[in-house]
Amino acid sequence: MRDALQVLEVVMGLGLFALAKVPEWNLVNDGGTLKLHRAWKVKTFVKGMEFLRLVADVAEAEGHHPDLHLVGWNNIKIDIWTHAVGGLTENDFILAAKIGGLNLHHLLRITPSNK
Repeated sequence: MRDALQVLEVVMGLGLFALAKVPEWNLVNDGGTLKLHRAWKVKTFVKGMEFLRLVADVAEAEGHHPDLHLVGWNNIKIDIWTHAVGGLTENDFILAAKIGGLNLHHLLRITPSNK
């Protein structure tokens, strides 16, 4: 029930518009902290590093830094939330939309997933 209430608070506070702008991202509760989460599979380890560099460039330009994970040799996972508030803000959705707009298809092994 608490998870559902937190999601409702985010939707009410940021509006459905924010969620609609990042349909590929999942809203997850990680130990009481709401985050945007997305996962991809890349072709190779080196392609994974290139993927992370492209995301890091966007994050640095925005001054907003997500948690970036290269798990195994080809699994990329990204979690976005605002550490200072312990949850989601409009900036998180903006960054997720900008990451979603990157041309990353040449790096991907399969269709992006939300796992």
